[in-house]
Amino acid sequence: MARTMRRDRQRKRRRLSRIKVCRMCEHGINFIDFKDVDTLRRYQTEEGKILPRRITGNCYVHQKMLRRAIKKARNLAMVK
Repeated sequence: MARTMRRDRQRKRRRLSRIKVCRMCEHGINFIDFKDVDTLRRYQTEEGKILPRRITGNCYVHQKMLRRAIKKARNLAMVK
């Protein structure tokens, strides 16, 4: 009896997660410009930290470009 209740609880806890698709790949973006401040702010927290891939859903290539663009923009004081 207790085992079946435990299994039921485990089944309820499971979430079906949606597969994240890179938005930049969908829109065909090949280059992320460091001057595009609105786009860069979308991928940062309020403190100015860069959001990780697991949260944004970006692919490795675009996350790498995004990181470089944010760091350049920080260097020029365009972004926090």
